Amino acid sequence: MTHFYLETSGGLLKNELPEDVLHRCEKVKTSVYDDEMSGSSYVADLVISEIRSHNNSGGLFRLGLSTGTTPISLYRELVKRYEKGEVSFKDVKVFSIDEFYPLEKDDSRSRNFKVYEEFIDKVDILPGNVYTINGHHPLESLSEYCSEYDRQAGDIDFTILGVGPQGQVGFNDAGSHVKTKTRTVRLTYKNLMFQATRLSDPNNIPTMAITMGIDTIMRSKKLVLMAWGEEKAPVVHQIAEGEPDDSVPASHFQNHPNVELVVDKDSASELTIIKTPWVVGDCDWTPKFVRRAVTWLSETVHKPILELTYEDYLENSLSGLLNAKGEYSKINIDVFNDIQHTISGWPGGKPNADDSFRPVPASPFPKKVIIFSPHPDDDVISMGGTFGRLIENGHDVHVAYETSGNVAVHDDVVLQNIDTARELGFGDRYEEVKKIIAGKKQGEPEPRELLNIKGSIRRAEARAAVRELGLDDRTHAHFLNLPFYETGGIKKGKVTDADYKIVMDLLQEIKPDQVYAAGDFYDPHGTHKTCTNIVLSAMEKLWNEDWVKKCEIWLYRGAWKEWSFADEDMAVPISPEEMIRKRHAIYKHLSQKDIMPFPGADKREFWQRAEERTQNTARTLSDLGLAKYRAMELFVRMRKR
Repeated sequence: MTHFYLETSGGLLKNELPEDVLHRCEKVKTSVYDDEMSGSSYVADLVISEIRSHNNSGGLFRLGLSTGTTPISLYRELVKRYEKGEVSFKDVKVFSIDEFYPLEKDDSRSRNFKVYEEFIDKVDILPGNVYTINGHHPLESLSEYCSEYDRQAGDIDFTILGVGPQGQVGFNDAGSHVKTKTRTVRLTYKNLMFQATRLSDPNNIPTMAITMGIDTIMRSKKLVLMAWGEEKAPVVHQIAEGEPDDSVPASHFQNHPNVELVVDKDSASELTIIKTPWVVGDCDWTPKFVRRAVTWLSETVHKPILELTYEDYLENSLSGLLNAKGEYSKINIDVFNDIQHTISGWPGGKPNADDSFRPVPASPFPKKVIIFSPHPDDDVISMGGTFGRLIENGHDVHVAYETSGNVAVHDDVVLQNIDTARELGFGDRYEEVKKIIAGKKQGEPEPRELLNIKGSIRRAEARAAVRELGLDDRTHAHFLNLPFYETGGIKKGKVTDADYKIVMDLLQEIKPDQVYAAGDFYDPHGTHKTCTNIVLSAMEKLWNEDWVKKCEIWLYRGAWKEWSFADEDMAVPISPEEMIRKRHAIYKHLSQKDIMPFPGADKREFWQRAEERTQNTARTLSDLGLAKYRAMELFVRMRKR
């Protein structure tokens, strides 16, 4: 049993609705699962069922395989089922969806490299039945090759598609027409930036690719579209409930006669059935769910909570809430007070104070606190104001940097630091390090000597940042260097007992009253999610310790997205002076300033993202009719069974 969980009470009473009413807003059959693993398990069931049914009729089963990161969990699940003897792939012919061009098949940057590594090489598919797109076909006959591949792929029985954050499938980027065939494409700038977050060398990305077209994929007899993570929520909404549009290529598959969209709760968050389920049918109106509906209503009609009227509720499909909870004015007051009680300038609890309506109890005081930071800067970016406030309020605060962050340092930053050391007379290693950098091999992990230097740079920056907040960086800053991260590239290793032990040892040493961890799963590399899962697993493994049962776990979010006032359990106001101090702490991470190696589509620096996020959060609170603050940081508390 899992002892720590996020509250998900309330919501649509699905059992009381027929399927056609439940999914009336969807134009594509959509299945929502709690997480990526359960969704992948469901798709694996579909694949195996289709293979078995086809085997009864004879001939090879033709399976289309998506590349990228989305289907990896599915491939791993299929390998497990194969190893258990549940399925054989001897009578399966596979086709890949896309490939970079020009690129050799065994290049680790290859889109199909992962398909072989995670699936094809681990099951009994016959080599002669593997048709992956050839990324190094001669240019002079490339058009003919694409036409032949298109013909071969014309009668696929079942195609698995991962949906990208811009709604792309394969390399059918925004603007791809529904009639497109297998062809060569030049990658868009947005796609190049997206790929940069997933390749070990973001400066060396192929600018062209070969991809099946929308029309080619549409000829498959059955399609399953998969999407995981909240960054894909807008396109999932467009695919399921919007109109077919070239700007979201996957939306064209609404017109396929046998298609299903399989998503997790995060990527489904914009769907009507998740975001505004009261539009669909009756709901279970728990206090947190009532708050969600009322804050949504306030934002929809652009009125403060206490000014919402009876007509506002009726005109926006919330009559069910009135029937369940009574007078609208009392609902307004209850939700207003509910949010008001989450606002606190004492995130560690205020000593000797009545804590009846405070998010954190007054005792014990001072509290022992650990802030877990996935990378060496997430702590100050995500909760720098609260971090400083905890120290000011007299708590025993520790910060634990879970990974070294070494791959996120540019080579020229390394040379600048080495040159500085030389100028200060601390030794001349400039030419030696320059030679190591020059010897890097494309597609291979960075040399360990170079990674060690980069890790040292990140540690020095992290220490400088927490000194800015008043923390003793020698005794209260812990650098865990979790092994799963230390691969020398964007691709990370598997989490092992060694990772759990490092975190468990620190927890046992400090025995915290509060733990803060990253709840920001919008992180494009997945490191945040992995790190937080390690912390939660470590706490589970230590459940029998008395201190664990008393410890509260708070989740913060990072540079990409903030919690909503529908979900938060603690809102910490940040003063103008604290904002400046937080900015200065972020500034200390010089290797991440101006020239971030993996910025994604957002070109703002992290301090700019953080300030805009916290200021927008405060503005939202004011729009709801509560107090006006300069900035705010929000947190969600994990519940305990």
